[in-house]
Amino acid sequence: MAYVNNIKMFVRVYELGSMSAAARDQRTSPAVASARIAELERHLGIRLFNRTTRRLQPTENGRLFYDGARRVLEVIDEAEAAVMASTQMLRGTVFVAAPLGVGRRFIAPHVPEFKDAYPQIDVRMRFSDRSIDIVGEGLDVAFHLGRLEDSTLKMRQVAECPRILCAAPAYVERRGDPETGERLVADRHDCLSLRFPGAPEFQWTLETPQGLRRYEVTGPFESDDGDVLTGWALDGRGILLKPIFEIADHLRAGRLVPVVRATPPVPVNLTCLTQHRRLRDPKLLAFTEFIIARCRADLARAVEGITL
Repeated sequence: MAYVNNIKMFVRVYELGSMSAAARDQRTSPAVASARIAELERHLGIRLFNRTTRRLQPTENGRLFYDGARRVLEVIDEAEAAVMASTQMLRGTVFVAAPLGVGRRFIAPHVPEFKDAYPQIDVRMRFSDRSIDIVGEGLDVAFHLGRLEDSTLKMRQVAECPRILCAAPAYVERRGDPETGERLVADRHDCLSLRFPGAPEFQWTLETPQGLRRYEVTGPFESDDGDVLTGWALDGRGILLKPIFEIADHLRAGRLVPVVRATPPVPVNLTCLTQHRRLRDPKLLAFTEFIIARCRADLARAVEGITL
């Protein structure tokens, strides 16, 4: 087992490019990570990495060993999955990421119920509106809201989520309803942007009579936390682009009202992502089946009765 753990550590160091990052990923210390790599190098009689004060680079032998090491771990994963499936003794840890709004509303509330059903499976959750690197961050499952660019991941559709442009009545009274994307830009409305460091110019894709069109929008406020944007919108600070499920209660209560209805935003997909090599892991299958079913039901209830 120690040798397998050494191989796992090597693979994560190789993929993450950092001893400390691999140690965090494997829930251990950098000293333990370094010791495992050194033990593996002694066993193989080769150097796997060239170390400097600033960089950690795989050697040619390290690159060759990585391909084989990955295959070994995949075979072990498949063997463990087969044993667990045959005995129905599902155990282990599932590392999951999700956007803040989705995670808080539709995933976290059901994790205790999942734990009750599968007491030997632990769940580690990470919620963020930032883009997630499922491989680089050592995740098993990631829920994604938006377009998927990485074709190396297995994608499962959870639901199509309609979106809305909206604002507080106070903002509409002060600035008016731009009604179309053209007026939104021409009148320089205050748009509340969800942005991250290094993000490109912000655009909203809207449905027009001529087809989909991207509009470059601006405004005095932006954040990488979607709930912060909602708070600003409720305070009358600008126009908000949101999946309806996130603000349905505010729409029902009239705290937010639809705007730009002549050119509405396109829906966004909620998907569940896994690495291809983990598809047959029964604990992941159990978790995704359990959560996806409840997500779909919760999403349907969240938008029930909302008409635009």
